[in-house]
Amino acid sequence: MQKILVIDDEEWLREMVQLALRQRGYEVIEAANGSLGIEIARRELPALILCDVNMDKVDGYLTLSALRNEATTASIPFILMTGMADNAGMRHGMELGADDYLPKPFTIDALYAAVEARLKKAQAVRQEAEKKLADLRESISMALPHELRTPLNGILAYGEVLASDSGSVQPGELAEIGQVLYDSGKRLERLIENFLIHSQLQMMAADTLKAHSLRGEQTVEAAQLVETVSRQEAEQAGRATDLDLKLQPVAFPMSQDYFKKVIGEVVQNALKFSKKGSRVSVELSESADGVTFSVLDQGRGFAPEEINQIGAYMQFERKKQEQQGLGLGLAIVQRLTQLHGGTLTIHSDKSQGSKVSVKLPKS
Repeated sequence: MQKILVIDDEEWLREMVQLALRQRGYEVIEAANGSLGIEIARRELPALILCDVNMDKVDGYLTLSALRNEATTASIPFILMTGMADNAGMRHGMELGADDYLPKPFTIDALYAAVEARLKKAQAVRQEAEKKLADLRESISMALPHELRTPLNGILAYGEVLASDSGSVQPGELAEIGQVLYDSGKRLERLIENFLIHSQLQMMAADTLKAHSLRGEQTVEAAQLVETVSRQEAEQAGRATDLDLKLQPVAFPMSQDYFKKVIGEVVQNALKFSKKGSRVSVELSESADGVTFSVLDQGRGFAPEEINQIGAYMQFERKKQEQQGLGLGLAIVQRLTQLHGGTLTIHSDKSQGSKVSVKLPKS
């Protein structure tokens, strides 16, 4: 039985709403003022709140604002009831986070329609969130053990050889072992680095002042940085000759450390999802309204639904093909772009390649 909280200083209206909603099978709890309503909402966590606008001391707007500012009550559907449903008041309520308005006087049918519409929408949102959580859990359960164990197994296995039987290792074999240890260590380093950066950006996104402070930084020698990082990624992928660079000498409005991460993740993705021998074009350009960094490949491309699902720990077709990483790369690029007031766009066709572009406004 779903619980609905009715907040109104008029007892007769509370009783009327309570009787009507109980006939529909809802459990109804009442509050005679905003202060009491806030306390009850915190304690009971109802499925829906109906609240009058005009009440003494703590009115409907203050009640709404207080509940929206707390994590446990922020997502509870909230309907404001008012006899003065003017445009300014409605706009103010919506800005505070109201889900709907129910103008007084209202009919029982209008009450039912408003309540059922909000509960239905909340259920749809909850189901979508649960689906995303299930997908996230599946992605983590598939990716994390593999990503940690694969490089770690290489380090442990060859470390044991060196520790227990180093005398029998030939010079040529020693070089091979050293390369495996180095590659495995770098893979773990990138995994840990991406995890830490993603966590840092998530916290920064919740702090307006910190997020705003990012927008004053820039990389002056941006073209040189793009060339250096792109060539490093191409060398590591064994595709140094597949790279095309078209770089204008512009300043990029992002700190060098963060821009380096953007370059590395986007270029690495292009190399990973395209075949050796196909061209990967890296561009840096300036226009009247901003600076753009973009990478074009001729790989397998993304489906529209895959582009919409870009996020942390979300990998594309993990079940069909082996991948390295936790799916954090594009999520980091996306978050960095958002924090800098820019846009990340992906134009892609299945089996025809992709173009990933990061565009930021000029500082």
